[in-house]
Parts: sequence; C-alpha cells; structure tokens
Amino acid sequence: MKSTSRRVLIVDDSSTLRASVEFSLSEAGYEVLHAPNGVKALEILDKHSKGNRQIGMIITDINMPAMDGITFIKEVKKTTFKFTPILVMTTESEENKKLEGKAAGASGWLVKPFKPEQLIRVVSRFIRS
Repeated sequence: MKSTSRRVLIVDDSSTLRASVEFSLSEAGYEVLHAPNGVKALEILDKHSKGNRQIGMIITDINMPAMDGITFIKEVKKTTFKFTPILVMTTESEENKKLEGKAAGASGWLVKPFKPEQLIRVVSRFIRS
C-alpha cells in the first residue's frame, strides 16, 4: 500500500484548473487526487482515512457548489486530516476572506491565476521529501 505524504488533494469546481494543477504537481513528482467540491473531497478523505493512507496537503478553492471552501476547511479540521496543511487557491484576494480562511484553519493563500513554479514552491514548503 502506498502511504506517501507527497499525495496532494485538489478541490476545485473547474476541471481545467484541476488538470492544470495536477499537471504541474505531477511533473514535480507529487501524486494528485482531485474533487469538484468539498462534499466529494470529504468522501475521498474518508476513504483514505479508513485505508490509513496519508495526504500531505490539500489545495482548495473558496467558491464552489455543494460546499464552499471555508466550510470544507472547517469540516476537514474535524477529521483525522486536521493537521494536514490546507492551501486556499482562489480568485478571492480580499483581506477579510483571507482572515476567514485562516480562522477556519487554512495554512496558506494563493491567488489565481498562479504560475506553476509558484505553486510548486508553495507546496514544497509544506511537503518535505
């Protein structure tokens, strides 16, 4: 069973953005899982928890259907993944949104659009090989 902390979960309703992030992270040697919203992402986390499989980092958008990113972060903090770093990657750049994300438990904030090397740099700060 593969139990790596180089596994990253991307949660975003844009399939194009998920594919872009997955490509960038895969090229840098990360294993990538993805979900279109917080509800689906919590299902993935539940399966990984039951299989005792690690996830090194979660990257989430804020504005998504079914469950927004702030609610998702709060829900993650109730699971066995409560200490997993969560990076918010969103078009939201207002200070009050950032504070709301931090209060919910976000570890970092990256405003879209992003450069692939910028994303890799941020992820590598949280996930040490």
